[in-house]
Amino acid sequence: MDLVALEEIRRLKHRYLRCVDLKLWDEFAEVFTEDAVAEYDTPVLKKTLRLEGRDAIVQYMRENLDGGKISAHTAGAPEIDIDGDRATGIWSLDDTIIIPAHNLLIRGAAFYHDVYRRGEDGRWLVEKTGHRRTYEYMVSLDDAPSLKFTTSH
Repeated sequence: MDLVALEEIRRLKHRYLRCVDLKLWDEFAEVFTEDAVAEYDTPVLKKTLRLEGRDAIVQYMRENLDGGKISAHTAGAPEIDIDGDRATGIWSLDDTIIIPAHNLLIRGAAFYHDVYRRGEDGRWLVEKTGHRRTYEYMVSLDDAPSLKFTTSH
């Protein structure tokens, strides 16, 4: 097994998550191929969201996770298979979204299914990503009046 490629793919996924949570949209765009596809299971919307192209993915994230929203995404237990310049990965996801403007907390878990491609420059990029939820719940922060959040933002 190509341990260097394995570590590069792990770092790529963690960069994806870090950039989402820190709202680093230009750096976030750099993890994708230009023709990337994302399919996110969204039980709250009762549909799977399909985004085609790097620009569409970044625009969606910018419009839906910026603007005072707080997020924390962690992914682990990767199952990564490498075949030449292509790879697949399955990741366990745990995430939290806090929307202070609506006093709303959303928590959930899912499994990401990714496809990666190594470019001519040797860098791995996300060609396809998406997740299927195992659960998701929402709770009004109005139900917990003593709950306070602090952030570094």
